[in-house]
Amino acid sequence: MTQVSDHGGDVRSLRVPIPDNPLGFTLVYVVDTDRGPVLIDTGWDDPASWDALVEGLTACGTSVAEIHGVVITHHHPDHHGLSAKVRDASGAWIAMHAADIAIVRRTRENRPERWFAYMAAKLAAAGAPEEHVAPLRSARDRPRALPGFSPALPDREIVPGELLALPGRRLRAIWTPGHTPGHVCLHLEEAHPARLAGNGRLFSGDHLLPRITPHIGLYEDPDDTTVTDPLGDYLDSLERVGRLGPAEVLPAHQHAFTDAPARVRELLAHHEERLTGLLGLLAEPLTAWQLAERMEWNRPWDQIPYGSRNIAVSEAEAHVRRLVKLGRAEAVTGSDPVTYVAV
Repeated sequence: MTQVSDHGGDVRSLRVPIPDNPLGFTLVYVVDTDRGPVLIDTGWDDPASWDALVEGLTACGTSVAEIHGVVITHHHPDHHGLSAKVRDASGAWIAMHAADIAIVRRTRENRPERWFAYMAAKLAAAGAPEEHVAPLRSARDRPRALPGFSPALPDREIVPGELLALPGRRLRAIWTPGHTPGHVCLHLEEAHPARLAGNGRLFSGDHLLPRITPHIGLYEDPDDTTVTDPLGDYLDSLERVGRLGPAEVLPAHQHAFTDAPARVRELLAHHEERLTGLLGLLAEPLTAWQLAERMEWNRPWDQIPYGSRNIAVSEAEAHVRRLVKLGRAEAVTGSDPVTYVAV
């Protein structure tokens, strides 16, 4: 049976498995309202995950058919994947921040081969070797369906700073970009059921996790040439959450925890240490790929799987963009692929 945890105050969490992923599961939260239960995130679109969600809701004394609404912290498939099935079974509304709705819409409107072509071009521009880019070029020429490439299009927009339409509850949206452009945390502005000191409870999605440093991703419109600073956005968002001082954090992975300000300080220090390390590497001009090869990960570079290398390169580029924004590094004029150097 699905593991269900009662967090008090008519809030429960369900462990919904993520297939073939070291994270193991997504914590889907069930919040009772005067109009019926509302889900915060839904889990990965997989038969075993769906069964776990259904079993968990039954254990909570409800069912998928009774779901009133779905609030999505961000567009990733381990959070948004089952939204369409929940809506089909219940008629529930789905809410998401506008920036992530735009990504969902782009995903639905573009064919997989365009995504493969875009990824190949991005990796080549980051200095990836041809043997790494070649499979993407091959996939571009032989398009196939991708899991999660037609995610549910949300029908409500989460507006930062406003209370969500959850009758009988006070749940306020906090825009926390960085992990994705439209990531939101959700502040339950109600006294903690165990009377813990602090400012309510925070559903933190992937923004604030007890023992994991969230990935900082690049989710850019291929038709938009704006250079974003997702790490800067993330660090600013972290500080806002730290100032909020919730009594307890209810994240989407691992487990609930207290002392959000302390965890925020740890993450700020981690990223400052990583930026300082990158400056040392950039004593010589390097591409984003070369930086990723030299950065410290949880395993040696030659043991990192193909897909995870793509994530690592985007993480490296997000950090070097931050250094450029701070005036601590710059792109080398005329370099192709572009290289960066400390200044």
